[in-house]
Amino acid sequence: MSNKTEFKPYIAAEKITPEITVTSIIMGVILAVVFGAANAYLGLRVGMTVSASIPAAVIAMGVIRILLRRNSILESNIVQTIGSAGESLAAGAIFTLPALFLWAAEGKMGNPSLIEITLIALIGGLLGVFFMIPLRGALIVKEHGTLPYPEGTACAEVMLAGEKGGSSASTVFAGLGFAALFKFIIDGLKVVSGEISVRVKGFAGEIGTQIYPAVMSVGYICGARISSYMFAGGVLSWLVIIPLIVLFGADITLYPGTTSINELYASGGASAVWSTYIRYIGAGALAAGGIISLVKSLPLIVKTFSGAMKNIKNAGDTGNERTARDINLKIVLIAILALTILIWLIPAIPVSLLGAFIIVVFGFFFATVSSRMVGLVGGSNNPVSGMAIATLLIATLILKTTGADGITGMSSAIAIGSIICIVSAIAGDTSQDLKTGYILGATPRKQQIGEIIGVVAAALAIGGTLYLLDSAWGFGSDELGAPQATLMKLIVEGVMGGDLPWTLVFIGVFIAVTVEIIGIPVLPFAIGVYLPVQLNACIMVGGLIRLALNKLKRGDKEAIINDGILFCSGMIAGEGLVGILLALLAVVGADKVFDLSAKLGIPAVVSDIGGIVLFAVIILTVLKFTVWKKRDKVQ
Repeated sequence: MSNKTEFKPYIAAEKITPEITVTSIIMGVILAVVFGAANAYLGLRVGMTVSASIPAAVIAMGVIRILLRRNSILESNIVQTIGSAGESLAAGAIFTLPALFLWAAEGKMGNPSLIEITLIALIGGLLGVFFMIPLRGALIVKEHGTLPYPEGTACAEVMLAGEKGGSSASTVFAGLGFAALFKFIIDGLKVVSGEISVRVKGFAGEIGTQIYPAVMSVGYICGARISSYMFAGGVLSWLVIIPLIVLFGADITLYPGTTSINELYASGGASAVWSTYIRYIGAGALAAGGIISLVKSLPLIVKTFSGAMKNIKNAGDTGNERTARDINLKIVLIAILALTILIWLIPAIPVSLLGAFIIVVFGFFFATVSSRMVGLVGGSNNPVSGMAIATLLIATLILKTTGADGITGMSSAIAIGSIICIVSAIAGDTSQDLKTGYILGATPRKQQIGEIIGVVAAALAIGGTLYLLDSAWGFGSDELGAPQATLMKLIVEGVMGGDLPWTLVFIGVFIAVTVEIIGIPVLPFAIGVYLPVQLNACIMVGGLIRLALNKLKRGDKEAIINDGILFCSGMIAGEGLVGILLALLAVVGADKVFDLSAKLGIPAVVSDIGGIVLFAVIILTVLKFTVWKKRDKVQ
């Protein structure tokens, strides 16, 4: 039954208000670049990204209403539409493209060019938008009462609470400012420790915490449940597996290590054992987790795709009203065809005609699946990593059997996987944004143009961001673990016949299987196994703060929780931006100018105590803008 005649958007179809304006485009592009860079930094550090739609919306509302003295909710909606595209494109890119840098570091190939990265990101993003456009009528309009699209609906609710726009925007900006200051104190001035660890004599395990505001904010946004799964994975790897390796390994040299276990531990402690062995176990768990999530979703995927195909014939039959106008379907089909040919013909993209065909077929399938699944279960539960793993496995096998092996075939497989991963991420984001617009009464065509603008802006920025971060610290380092990209690299190498420590990988696989049997969500647990326990512990602190606020017995509890999400979203953006700035300073050699640790000769103990104090201050700032924030009393 159609909801077209029943549903009335906030802005009626016959009413014309500003949407795509110079202001909305400029603000949206800035936020797309800012949140894209911040999420790229965050995702490479902790293996997770966060949605930028709501913080982008409240920033837009704050600026447009308070500073520009205008009151157009649809103009603010275009800002968040453009801005959120940057975060989604960054998420798709960082899960795969750093694998090319990792091979370059091993001497197997040169670094990918900026043109290659930009074109891969741009084509993947544009295909994600274009694949979604024919599905809007089927998924957003005809199933409005069936598919909730949690993030899109939440973003609409935030924007409809217009009278709170200024206050909400100030909360985001406060989080941005505080996190920028904290990050600069920790990693710029280096007057306090960014990580504190505790070891027990005679026991090879290690526990501790990082004190970064963005990492803690991830825990708050994800909540205590997901945070605890990640922390449990870290406990298993750092307090169980590492001590077992050291205990039983002793004087044995195990591949891929080049020295005995005792020598390895003596030289670098638990961190050395983690980087040499645990990463492969974590990668195996991540791969298994992605495949398990995909297999579990298969019935829903098949139902989703078949249902969408049945409805797509009438997808454009949503009326001629302003709120029913999409980009012309002929233009969409021509654009998809042109992009497919460009993938094949452009020398900078290492993909053949067969690879271009794989991208279009898998891209449209996964875009359809992603668009509907985010409508059902939200973006955080969308099995994008499982889709990327499946694509890489199939693409690598096809390339190998057709003679495209070696580093040429592997780089081609990563390019294919990158485009499809970005397609899935952008299709899901476009769906959420179009849901927000449907509720508010936006013009779909203008939103779709906004998505394209956001994709172009983010694609132009992502290459420079990846190059900058790689030059400053290197992917796969302690600063930027790049877990998903490392996993994709291992999968491609494994299929192509690379020399991998398969025993370690399969240990991770069966850990994931065991966790799934117990009933624990595999992916967050597997990420916890892969990442340093100190990082997982910091995320856990944020989850515990969220848990404590959830236990409050106050009438304004919902407002407190939402303020915390906005403040933490701001902190993620603030730390990400300063992280990019510090990377730039490191590349040009200017970081030593601000480094006070050596100049002042601060003892390690004092630095650790300072870190603990600063961590307490970070927690207090979250409380200041949640529990202790002045707000109108709930009647």
